[in-house]
Amino acid sequence: MGHLSSMFNGLARSLSFKRGRKSGNCSGREAAEAMAKEAKKNDLILRTSGFINANGSNNFASVFSKRGQKGVNQDCCIVWEEFGCQEDMIFCGIFDGHGSWGHFVAKMVRESMPPSLLSNWQETLAESSLDPECDLESDKKHNRFDIWKHSYLKTCAAIDQELHEQHRKIDSFHSGTTALTLVRQGELIVVANVGDSRAVLATTSDDGSLIPVQLTVDFKPNLPQEAERIRQCQGRVFCLHDEPGVHRVWLPDEESPGLAMSRAFGDYCVKDFGLISVPEVTQRNITSRDQFVVLATDGVWDVISNQEAVEIISSTPDRTQSAKRLVECAVLGWKRKRRGIAMDDISAICLFFHPSPPSLQVHPLALLE
Repeated sequence: MGHLSSMFNGLARSLSFKRGRKSGNCSGREAAEAMAKEAKKNDLILRTSGFINANGSNNFASVFSKRGQKGVNQDCCIVWEEFGCQEDMIFCGIFDGHGSWGHFVAKMVRESMPPSLLSNWQETLAESSLDPECDLESDKKHNRFDIWKHSYLKTCAAIDQELHEQHRKIDSFHSGTTALTLVRQGELIVVANVGDSRAVLATTSDDGSLIPVQLTVDFKPNLPQEAERIRQCQGRVFCLHDEPGVHRVWLPDEESPGLAMSRAFGDYCVKDFGLISVPEVTQRNITSRDQFVVLATDGVWDVISNQEAVEIISSTPDRTQSAKRLVECAVLGWKRKRRGIAMDDISAICLFFHPSPPSLQVHPLALLE
C-alpha cells in the first residue's frame, strides 16, 4: 500500500498547491507549470550542465552538454527532482534539435513536456482511482506503468499539436527535436523515447562487473518497421552518395528534409509522409544490482559503445563529473574516429540510483589511454 499512498499523497499535495496558487479556476497544466516554477526556486530543477541531489534523496544526477562544430548547441536537458511534489519521483529529459530552428524547438519541448506529463499523469491517476473495474492495489506495478504510458502518449500528441498550432513564432515546419525522457517513481523507471537518443542502464553481473542494458531503440529510418511505415506514407528512405550508411527520410518528390531519425517533434513538412512523434514507452523495476542509467544524444553513441559508456561513468571517482567525463571521452572519439567530419553536439545525463556506489570491477578503456 506504500506506493499507492505515496502517489495519492503527492497528488493531494499538488492539488492543494494548485488551489493555493489560483482561486480555483486553474487548469491542471497551469498548476503543474506553477509547481515547476516553485521547484526551480528551491533548486530542484537543473536545466544546464551541473548536478542535482536533493536532501535525503536516493537520486544523484550529473548533467553535461557541449556544443559541436555545426553552430549553436541544439541539445538541451532537464532534471526535476521531487517531480510533482513527490519525494520519490524524479524526471530527466534530453532533447536534440535539428534544422535552423532546432534549438528553439528543443527548448520549447523541454519546457512543455514535464508540466504536461505531470498534469496528464495526475488526471489519469485520478480517473483510474474512480474506475470501479480498476483495482490499483491488486496489480500495483502493472497499473502504475499503464498510467504512465497513457500519460506519455497523451502528452506527446498534445505537445506536437501545440508546437504546430500555438507556437507560430517558432518555425517548426523544417525543424524539430528528438526527446528522450525518464521518470523514476520509487523503484520503477519509465522511459519514453522519440528519436535516436539512447538510454543505457548499468547493472552488476554475477561476477561483480558492470554490464550495459540498452533500454531504448535508436529510431533510425532504416529500421524495418520504421522504413515500412514511411514508405507506406509515400515517404522515401535512402542514403546520399557522400554519406554511405546514413539513412535519411525524404519527401516523395524532392531531396528534403533528409532527417536522420524516424521519430521527432516538429518537422511538419514530412509528418504526412511517415515521420511520427509517438514515443516508445518501456519500464524497468530497479533492483540492488542496477547502479545508474545514462541518457545521451547520438553525439555520444556515434563514437562510444554502451560498454564503454558504462565503464567511463563507473570509473569516474567524482559522480558530479561523470556526465562531463563521458562527453569529453566522446569528443576524443570524434577526433579519432570521425576525422574530417564536423562534431555533433554532445550531451548526457547520468542518474545514479543509490546513495553510495558499491565496489565495482571496471577495466581501463583503450579510448582513455
